[in-house]
Amino acid sequence: MHISGKNRLGRFTVRRKTIRKRMRAKLREIKQQLRERMHDPVRQTGQWLKSIMQGHLNYYAVPGNLDSLGVFRDRLTGLWWRTLRRRGQKHPISWTRTLALAGRWLPQPRVLHPYPANRFAASHPR
Repeated sequence: MHISGKNRLGRFTVRRKTIRKRMRAKLREIKQQLRERMHDPVRQTGQWLKSIMQGHLNYYAVPGNLDSLGVFRDRLTGLWWRTLRRRGQKHPISWTRTLALAGRWLPQPRVLHPYPANRFAASHPR
């Protein structure tokens, strides 16, 4: 979604943000998949979630959308934690351990696509 806004200098800029409906739908889909993969090894699930997160970043990592990417990663971590806690009654996994797993497997959000003015600025000597 495109929103008009201001940059740090107070000048006009186009803000881009993930559509909430799309994010909710993707998280719902991931939740269902996590439930099916509940008893898979943590390493295997971590690799799968890493590919999901990286694909999300490859599409949505544009300037002005870092907040939404952080929210997506946090929600993904929460879904994984709730799924891991349902695996058994003996030793429920702590939030600290889950954060360590997320730090190991889920990439941090960062801008992968610069502004078009920067991306398409060709400097050819003529």
